[in-house]
Parts: sequence; C-alpha cells; structure tokens
Amino acid sequence: MGISKLPESANIPRDPSPSKLAGPGQDPKAPDNTVLGTLEDAARNFKPNMTFYLAMATLALLTFIVSIDATALAVALPIVAEAVHGTGLQSFWAGTAFLLCCAVLQPIIGSFSTIFGRRIILTGSVLFFLAGCLGCALAKNFLAILICRSIQGAGGGGIVVMTEIVVCDMIPLRLRGEWFGLLGGMYAVGTVLGPMIGGAFAQYVTWRWIFYINLPFIAIAIVMVPLCIKLKVLPTSFNDKINRIDWIGCIIFIGSATGFMMGMSWGGVQYSWSSWHTLVPIILGVFGFIAFYFYEDRIAVEPVVPTRVFKNVNLASAYIQTVIHSLIVMSFVYYLPLYYEGVKGFNTTITGVAIFPETFTVAPAAVITGIMIGKTGSFRWAVWSGWLIAILGLGILYLMDVNTSTVQWIFLNLVGGIGTGFLFPALQFSIQSACADEELAAAVSMYSFFRSVGQTLGVAVGGVILQNQLVIKISAYPALKPQAIQYSQDAAALAQILKAMPEGQDKMDLIQAFADSLKVVWALMCGLAGIGFLVSLFIKDYPLDRFVPAAQAVVAEEKVDDNEKDAGVVEVGKALVDEHPGTNT
Repeated sequence: MGISKLPESANIPRDPSPSKLAGPGQDPKAPDNTVLGTLEDAARNFKPNMTFYLAMATLALLTFIVSIDATALAVALPIVAEAVHGTGLQSFWAGTAFLLCCAVLQPIIGSFSTIFGRRIILTGSVLFFLAGCLGCALAKNFLAILICRSIQGAGGGGIVVMTEIVVCDMIPLRLRGEWFGLLGGMYAVGTVLGPMIGGAFAQYVTWRWIFYINLPFIAIAIVMVPLCIKLKVLPTSFNDKINRIDWIGCIIFIGSATGFMMGMSWGGVQYSWSSWHTLVPIILGVFGFIAFYFYEDRIAVEPVVPTRVFKNVNLASAYIQTVIHSLIVMSFVYYLPLYYEGVKGFNTTITGVAIFPETFTVAPAAVITGIMIGKTGSFRWAVWSGWLIAILGLGILYLMDVNTSTVQWIFLNLVGGIGTGFLFPALQFSIQSACADEELAAAVSMYSFFRSVGQTLGVAVGGVILQNQLVIKISAYPALKPQAIQYSQDAAALAQILKAMPEGQDKMDLIQAFADSLKVVWALMCGLAGIGFLVSLFIKDYPLDRFVPAAQAVVAEEKVDDNEKDAGVVEVGKALVDEHPGTNT
C-alpha cells in the first residue's frame, strides 16, 4: 500500500494558490508545493514495520558513534602524542582534522545524494568512517593518525547529514518529531559522553580502543543499511550524474569553508587571534563564501546549495540559531568538565559522572519535544521555550562556585540540558517546514554544516574568554600575578596543575580565580542564548499538516494514473512502511 488514498471527506483539490492552501493560523506564504492533510491522515498512511524500526535504530546508532568520535580523542591527545612520539602541533591537528573534514564536506555530500542516491552515499560514508577508524587504531605514527582522522571525519560528516536526509525521505513531516528528537538526543549524548569515554580508554586500557570500539557497531551498520534502507532514485546514466555535479561550486565552498574553519580552529591555540596566520584564512574564507553565494545564485546550473535557502527568513533565522545552539552545547562539553576537574578536583571518571545532569536530560527533552511538536502541529512554541529555558539554565550556572555543594550543582545543571534538548528537534522542524521539497537535502545539509561551525566557535569563543579572564582573575592575587600569563595559556593543563599543588593559600586563590573565570564564560553563553531567542522571534509557524513528497522514497508496485492523482489522491512516498515493499534501487 505504498500509494494511499485519502477518504472522500479528506480529499483536497490541488490549488496552487497559497491563500487557499493556508488554514487558520497558517502563513499564506508557506511553501506552495504541498498537499495539506491531517495528523490522522499521516498516521493512517504511515505504518512502520520492523524493517523501519531496524533502519531507525541503525541511523541512531551511527549518529551516536560519530558524535562520540568527534570529542572522544580531545582528552586523550596527550597520551596519544606520547605513545607515537607526536608534537603539540600534530596533536592539535589530530583533533582538528576530524571536525574540519566533517564540516566542509557536508553540503557537498548532501548534493551528491540528490544526484547519486541516498543509500549509496550513506553506505560510502559508513565505509569511509570504518576505514578511518581502523587506520587510526592501527597507526604507528602521527602522520597516519592525521590522514585517517581526516578520512574518518569525511565519513562522519556524511553519516550525520545523510541520516537526517534519509529520515526526511522516510517519514511524513508531521510525524518526524519523535524520530528527530531521538537523533538529536543521541547526537547530544554522544558529544557529551565522548570526552569521558576517550579519557577512560586512554587512562585505563589503551587509546587505540577509542577507535576499536567503533568497529563492531560499524559492521552492523554496513549490513543493515543496504538491507533496511531502500530508497528509489531516478534511473540515469553515470555520465549524466557526473555532468550534474557543480564542480566549481564544490571547489569554492570547500576552499572557503576550509580557510574559515582553520582560522577559527587555531586562533588562540596555535597562533594568536591578532596573527596574520589566523586572520588571513578567516578573511579569505568570508570572501570565498560571498563568491560562492554569487556563483550559485547567478551562474550554477544545478547549484550545490540553492541560494533560496538563504533568502527564506525562517531558514536564515534557524541557521543563526543552530550556530548559537551548537556553540552553547560545545561550551558544556569543553568547559563544564573544567569546573569539576579544576575547581572540584575530580578525576576524569568522576567528571564524566558529574556531567550526567546534562547528558541524561538532553535526550529525553529532545524526544518529548519532538512528540509534542507532532501532536500540536506547531514548532514555534518549542523554539521559544527552549531558548528561554536555556537562558535560565546558563544564567544559574553563574552560581557555581568553589563551595557549591553536590546537590546544588546537580540541580543547577539540569535546566540547561532541558533547554538545549528542546532546541534539537524544534530547529530541525523550523527548517524542514519552510523549505520547498526539492531544496530539502540542501537545507538539511546546511543545517549540519552550521551545527559544525557552531561547534568550532564554541571551543574558540569559550577558550578566548576563559583565557583572558584567567589572566585578569589570577592577576588580582599579588602572589600569583607573575605567573598569570603562564597559568592562563592552557586551562586543561591548569586543572591538572591544581590537582598536584600542595594545599595552601596560593592553591585556594588559584581555584577561586578558575571558578570566577568560568562564571564569565557562562554569562557570555547566557547572553548568546538571549540573542538566539531574539533571532527566533523572526520565525513563522509554518504548517506541519502538509504532505511533502520525498525526493527519494520507497514506493509500492501499485500504480495510479495522473487523472486519479488530480482527483485528490496523495502519493505517500515513504520508506519502509509497507508490509510488502516493491523492488527499489
């Protein structure tokens, strides 16, 4: 029953007039390439079977693995560098290579999936990720690790963007909430748990298990993807597909994104922010993005990213919010553990347990929010609520001090996790509901790209603020002032220094300076969350009660002629929902 007919009372004539398509409370300027229906219609036509659930489990597993790998190596880099005789510069690039390749290739991979098909690109991404993991696990020197981390990042970026695009092809718009909540929750949990898992393996087993642990799960995914995810693509020759690729657009985007991300990554770490080494790549990247926009808008025949996605107010607002949201999430990942290690003196394992209030509130909040969006048919309330709760959660983190009790910091951390959890599915809906169906892959790809940009900025911006504040706060103590610059160079190293220092007034003052510096980071993040809320006021609550035809979906063998379609039949091109799906490519 891949083609489902609405009941007579539910048939809706195809009228291209947006004003006639819009229902009460709906924006008459909503995308007009849609057929409206009801939640009951969507639920009636969408009947997931066991294959569907296996497919979703596979996608969630892949998302979880990639998000863990994005952050797991960071805390283990000193141990890895010592084991394979790497330098500090090589350690920096081992951490950066993954995120860099992951980010810059996502829009390209999304574009390729439209041309070559979702399944083949997803499978290729999984294989790249597998090759990178295996190579890193077996690496004998840092050069091999750098190359394999780049390969792993390319595969990881493809997995992240393809899971979201495939879900859009598989599930009707109104019913995607709980599933995107699941994926968003898995991504957030993996991102937060990554440092704890990486640190535990490096400290108690071997750093190579950071990569070995992925192999059995990737093996499962390699089997499950072709078995469970069968999405139909238009039959065209390989040469035709190659000719459709926007090669110039790809080159401009990759070059621009690489320059921008490199400058943001090594600013304040490898080079100062005022150094030409930092400024030139960032400036060239910005000008490259401008050139990319004009090329895609004026010249490209089949652009990598249609510029219409940037001209839509909802999409532009959602992308800005995505950057801020990801920036805040990464501040949790990188700077909250510093409080527990530097101020409270916890070891890596206990620190991992201490961040559970964020880890285990994000995922439930994301799933519940997604379900509620599906029930209500509205997402704007979730966006606004998420930002307001995040503002509150980040604001109360300012109260975390040297003498904050365990009960206090547990409850202080719960609120921020809930707020950021709300925003994972809410922002995805604000993007998917506003774009035309033929632009969905590009819109989702840019969502993944901007999320990666936010992650990079989260580390960079938080690091600059923390470093500057450490200098100021430490200099306030006369006995510590001569060493203020030295102590502030590396906050993670300072946390370890504090653990080794003998008890005394200097240690107490240094811990207090550390706690006061982190307060400023949370104040900044609270302000950014406020900006996110203000930007969210520009979004419109586009209707979710509309059918968005999947670009590449499983369809049944049953056929209908054009006249029957014109009579009001909705072709529910959804994946993996029939008891007996037809043959697909």
